[in-house]
Amino acid sequence: MHFASDNWSGAHPRIAESLTRHAQGFASAYGTSDLDKAVEDQFSTIFEREVAVFFVATGTAANSLALASVAKAGGVSFCHADAHVNADEGGAPEFLTSGTRLFGVEGAEGRIDPQALEAAIARFEPASPHHGRAMAVTVTQATEVGTVYTLEELDRIAAIAKARDLPLHMDGARFANALVALDATPAEMTWKRGVDILSFGGTKNGCWCAEAIVFFDPEMAADMPFIRKRSAQLFSKSRFISAQLEAYLDGNLWLDLAGHSNAMADRLRSGLAAKNTARLAWDTTANEVFAVIEKSSAERARAKGAKFHEWQPPHGWLPLPAENEVLVRLVTSFATTVEDVDQFLEVV
Repeated sequence: MHFASDNWSGAHPRIAESLTRHAQGFASAYGTSDLDKAVEDQFSTIFEREVAVFFVATGTAANSLALASVAKAGGVSFCHADAHVNADEGGAPEFLTSGTRLFGVEGAEGRIDPQALEAAIARFEPASPHHGRAMAVTVTQATEVGTVYTLEELDRIAAIAKARDLPLHMDGARFANALVALDATPAEMTWKRGVDILSFGGTKNGCWCAEAIVFFDPEMAADMPFIRKRSAQLFSKSRFISAQLEAYLDGNLWLDLAGHSNAMADRLRSGLAAKNTARLAWDTTANEVFAVIEKSSAERARAKGAKFHEWQPPHGWLPLPAENEVLVRLVTSFATTVEDVDQFLEVV
């Protein structure tokens, strides 16, 4: 009953097999092998246009270096107040962008509120050496609280960014889960909505460690080779990231894995909603479920081997748990089974 994080899951067998197969023989280094180039071409096919792709090891690196590619002195990037870049990356985005800042914007259920974004950007207009200047907007899809931006909501955020000539970045650590939840194509959820740069995540969805920074206008990526090298994210044996992504993308494995993960979350949501000792904290769509359960239920579940995290309530969320209750986060993955879900529900 592992619901602590999709980072706890292992690697899918097809991805592990691809790593083993590509471990044989020799291949040119630093992203120049035939495999690296073939996987880059796969990304262009998937996104229905020529893209520039840069492989990195972690989502934090992907987000930080994506913002570094558009950094300005005194720059300010706007994100949701609860976004991973703002709350869970240890200052890496600020550090790797040479001291730019993040500005947290409010919004219900983990999504930036467009009016709040307008007001936040207006605080830095006109640009001032004392206060800084707007640099970028970044959205998290799926969000930190298990929700997703609809295509129309992305359009509204993009329109605000474009009106001020600000690049729009998408943190897609759970990109596949959001894509499946919306039943959209990769193109429809990104550049067709006005997204300029994507952090494409694979690690949470069955890869060993495979993330990519995708530029939908390759000309925007002119500095990225130097930024990636400077930040120690240029792998000499980059074929081992490419090997993961080759299997991940082949035959839509990545979407199948996300579909399973989302389905297990749906089963968990339905089961918790039927309990009198638990309630869903808010509606979620992807593979994260947030529930308020009795403390005694949480303790009983842990005693039976369940793994999950107690969670801090997000900005503005009410009502808060009662004294005998706790807010928990439950995350499903490609490796979650029906038996895992049903056993957890039975224990709760």
